[in-house]
Amino acid sequence: MDSYDVLVIGGGPAGYVAAIRAAQLGFKVACVDAFERGGKPSLGGTCLNVGCIPSKALLDSSEKYEMIQHEASEHGIDVQGATINLQRMLARKDQVVDKLTGGVAFLFKKNKITSIHGLGRLVRQEGDAWVVDAAGTEVLARRVIVATGSSPRALPGVQWSGRIVENSGALTLPEVPGRLGVIGAGVIGVELGSVWRRLGAQVTVLEALPGFLLPADDAVSKLALREFQKQGLDFHFSVTVDHIQDNGNDVTVTYTENGQQTTATYDRLIVSVGRVPHTAGLGADAVNLQLDERGFIRADAHFQTNLPGVYAIGDVIGGPMLAHKAEDEGVAVAELIAGQSGHVNYNTIPWVIYTTPEIAWAGLTEKAAREQGHTVKTGQFPFSANGRALGHNDTRGFVKVVADATTDRILGVHMIGPNVSELIAEAVTVMEFGGSAEDLARTVHAHPTLSEAVKEAALAVDKRAIHA
Repeated sequence: MDSYDVLVIGGGPAGYVAAIRAAQLGFKVACVDAFERGGKPSLGGTCLNVGCIPSKALLDSSEKYEMIQHEASEHGIDVQGATINLQRMLARKDQVVDKLTGGVAFLFKKNKITSIHGLGRLVRQEGDAWVVDAAGTEVLARRVIVATGSSPRALPGVQWSGRIVENSGALTLPEVPGRLGVIGAGVIGVELGSVWRRLGAQVTVLEALPGFLLPADDAVSKLALREFQKQGLDFHFSVTVDHIQDNGNDVTVTYTENGQQTTATYDRLIVSVGRVPHTAGLGADAVNLQLDERGFIRADAHFQTNLPGVYAIGDVIGGPMLAHKAEDEGVAVAELIAGQSGHVNYNTIPWVIYTTPEIAWAGLTEKAAREQGHTVKTGQFPFSANGRALGHNDTRGFVKVVADATTDRILGVHMIGPNVSELIAEAVTVMEFGGSAEDLARTVHAHPTLSEAVKEAALAVDKRAIHA
C-alpha cells in the first residue's frame, strides 16, 4: 500500500494549492481528483475549468465586442460590419483554460506530487493514519485534507437539460440566444447575463431577494443596478418561481412577482441560485465525519474536522465561496500541519464582480459598521474626477472608504468603476496591516492612474480631497 504524509482529496484552488504548499514544506504528497473536461482529467476544479477563468475570458471577449460596436467611434476609430464568431470566441476561452490547467499539472510534477485521477473516499483509520480509497486503490495517509468544493444548487423538480443550464453550461451555449432568462441575480447570474447581453441576447433576471446585491454597500448596489438596467438587463425582484418547463425548443418559466403570476418564454435559461457543498462519495457517513445542517463539513479555526488527522478547506466548509479564500486556506492548512502559524484573515477577503463597471469591496459596509457599534466616517471620490478614467472614457462609479471616527482605522473599502478588481488589493493590504485612512491618504500614488481615486477617497474621510 502506497503511503503519503499528506493526501489531498480535490484538485481545485483549495486542494491543488494545499498540495503544492505541503510539498514545498517537505511532505510526501498525493492529490486525488475526479474532475474531467472533455472526457479527460483536468486539474483546477470548478474555478479553472468551468468557473472563474472561462467566465472571465468570455467577459473580456464580449466587452471588446461591445466596445467596438458602441465606444470605438468616440476614440476616433470607425469600425463597420463587426460580427461575432462565437465558436472562435469559445475556442479562445478553452485555450486559456487548457493553459492554466496544464500549468497546475506541471506544478505537480515540479513539486513531485503524485496526481491520482478518480474519486477519493475515506475508508478507515489505522493507528495514526487514514486509509483512503484513491480511484479504486487503497493508500495510506498520515494527514488527509478534504477540498472537494461545491456544486451548483438545483431548483426543486428542475433537471439540467439542453435548454436549462447552470454556470458551466452557460459557458458553452452553441449560439447567442435571442431571449435569455437568468434565475439568480448573484455574481454568477449577473456576470454570465452580461456576457450574453453584450453578444446580443435580451436578458431577464429573476431574483428571489427583495433587492440587488444586498451584501454590498448600499451606494454601490444602487449605482450598479442603475448601470446594468441602463445596459438592458431586465431585473425582477421578490420573485417566486412556480414552474419551469423545457419544451425542447424553448423554456417557459411561471413566476409570481408582487402577487401577480406571469409566464415568460426564453430560448435558454441559466439557473444560478447558489452552490452546495460537494461531499457525495467522500465516505462521510462510514467514518462519522461530521457535517452541519446544510451539509458543510464541520471544521474548527485550524481546519481540523472531528476526525484526528483529517482537515477540510474551501467551499466544502462554507464561508465565502471564493477561489482566493480557498487558496489561502490551502496555504494555511499545509503550514499548520507543518507546525507553523497558518492563518486566514476573513475580515479582509476581497469580493469582486467582473461586470462593466466592475464591483469590488473588502471589509464592512457603512451600514454593517454602524450596526457593530462603530462611530463611522466615510470618504467618497468619483471616477468622473479622475484623469485616467477620463482618458479611458469610463468615468462611471466611485471609491468609498469607511473608517472608524475615533481611531481612523479603515473598516471597509467599496468600489465600483474601471479596473476596481485590481485596485481593491491596495485597500486589502492597508487593512491587513490595521492601517488608517490617513495611512492611505499619505501614500504617494502615481499620476495619472485610476488608483489616485483610492487616495482621494481616503483624503475625503477628513474632507481633504483635492480634486473633488
